[in-house]
Amino acid sequence: QVHLVESGGGLVQSGGSLRLSCLVSGDTRYSIAWFRRAPGKEREGVSCISINDERTFYGDSVKGRFTISRDNAKNTVYVYLQMNSLKPEDTAVYYCASVWGDCHGVDDEWTYWGQGTQVTVSP
Repeated sequence: QVHLVESGGGLVQSGGSLRLSCLVSGDTRYSIAWFRRAPGKEREGVSCISINDERTFYGDSVKGRFTISRDNAKNTVYVYLQMNSLKPEDTAVYYCASVWGDCHGVDDEWTYWGQGTQVTVSP
């Protein structure tokens, strides 16, 4: 089974940057996605990086501002989400999630996810 732990959230001013980290342990044979949930809103797929070819996908609202990357080690994988030019509408709890097989977009079926990390962007 895969285990995911997010970190790196915080409070930042509009236009600032944050880098979120997702520690993936256990069974690491998954593609990894990031999704977010803002208060009163549905979950929104943000990005995904495929396990096999590291192909990346981004949601329209973050394209050009966010970058996902993967750092593979023997038994542990880190997946990062570099977030630049942050906007108040990016405020949400961000989750990393496992996706079986390759990513096909940002709304694949998420099988497991962590407890999330809060990102707050002030105007």
